[in-house]
Amino acid sequence: MSEIRSGTDGLRRGAIGLREVLFQSITAMAPGAAIAASIPAGAAFAGGALPLSVLVALVACLFAASCIAELARHLPAAGSVATYVTRGLHPGAGFLVAWMYVFVQALVPTLLLLQLGFTVAPTLHSEWNSYPADLWWPWVVVGALIIGAAGYRGVQTSARLGTVLGAFEILVFVVLAAMFIVKAGSHNSVSVFTTSHTPAAHRGLSGIVAGSVYTVLAFAGFEAAAPLAEEARDPRSTIRKAVLGATLGIGLVYVFTTYAAAVVFGPDSFSSFNSTDASSWTGLAKSSYGLFWVFVFFAIVNSTIANANAGLNVATRTAYAMARIRILPRTLTRVHPVYRSPVVAVAAQFVIAIAATLILGFRYGPMTAFLLVATGIVIVVVTVYILCCLACVGFFARHRRAEFRPVRHGLVPVLGVAAFVPALLTAAGLPVFSFITKLTAPVSYAAPAVGVWLLIGLGYLAYLWTRSRQRVLDTGLVHLDPHEQEPAVAAVMDADPA
Repeated sequence: MSEIRSGTDGLRRGAIGLREVLFQSITAMAPGAAIAASIPAGAAFAGGALPLSVLVALVACLFAASCIAELARHLPAAGSVATYVTRGLHPGAGFLVAWMYVFVQALVPTLLLLQLGFTVAPTLHSEWNSYPADLWWPWVVVGALIIGAAGYRGVQTSARLGTVLGAFEILVFVVLAAMFIVKAGSHNSVSVFTTSHTPAAHRGLSGIVAGSVYTVLAFAGFEAAAPLAEEARDPRSTIRKAVLGATLGIGLVYVFTTYAAAVVFGPDSFSSFNSTDASSWTGLAKSSYGLFWVFVFFAIVNSTIANANAGLNVATRTAYAMARIRILPRTLTRVHPVYRSPVVAVAAQFVIAIAATLILGFRYGPMTAFLLVATGIVIVVVTVYILCCLACVGFFARHRRAEFRPVRHGLVPVLGVAAFVPALLTAAGLPVFSFITKLTAPVSYAAPAVGVWLLIGLGYLAYLWTRSRQRVLDTGLVHLDPHEQEPAVAAVMDADPA
């Protein structure tokens, strides 16, 4: 069995509480960016009924959040989703989840730094023509330095930064939404929660379902609190509350803000609402309240930095957990003697973020590169959600039979899988449904890139399974409580058919 590092040698135990852990999940969902950019993508399909689509997406995401929260209650580990799948399904599946999850989480800062670049540069150019519209890369460097410094200073600093940034972006959009509702006056109507305002091309329930599929993607990241389990106080309770609280809380914010935008813009014309020009949140803020658009701009910028910060936390803790069991180089387990941050992992993440962002941004342009990276991330993350739902069934059916509840650990996971399969097909651009658009190059390169990384992972898994199987089995360890190590290994060994 791998060496179990004590609390004095590893990450700082009990460093953060529920508030910081909650905002880790909230900022990973990037509510500001999701409200302004992700959710409007569903307007073309749901039209003025988009608030209903958001509500449907919220319920669907709560299914998956419930599964992850239930597993986190029993398995508080920095390995998070990999540990859950190992214990609930099979060590091989858990290894592959760890392999894929650390890959895409390492690209989350790149995704957000690209968005930071193509958000700030054109905005500055529109206000001051002397600023070049394509000078986006300096903002990438600034953003990377901010999240790198926060990560170096440890989880307390990065979590508090996330709390402040997350609270600001939520406040801006909630206040603006309330102002929109007041402005709408007599046009406020619950009819936006029916199918009466769906566009002609996607009439009725089909438009609602299509809109909800695109909206589901705005919830990605709700599980981001889980990798901080070994640094949270009372993690069995805290992580569970954070995952469920972030999903429900931000979901309700999404419903409220989408309702406000629909009634002030006009439900019957809402299918033309988008993330740019006058038919957007920034455009509505400009036309309705003048300089208030500046707050919206800063909220979106704020959201990108907060999400990148949360992504760095997830990536470095997942890498730390994999290095601890010798799947990745052991040097990634080195922690700062004072801040107890995984400094080597943070440094590696900083280099990856800068290099990948600049290489992809200059090669394809920041906007196209953003779509390429986002597609790859969503394909993997949605697959992980599906596997976690299945792991919830397996874990409680096999290892916690006395606690198994047919609805919570049976029906809910099945509904979670059913909700995320269309989202996975949409992200991959597989036109199984009429509302799915086939991806074009270079965005279509995302799926092959994910496939290549998966094949490498399968090869590495085959090597370890024959030469050092214990490393694969150790993905199921719960390092937080040393007395649980042997039962954890026994549990995954029981799952091993060999």
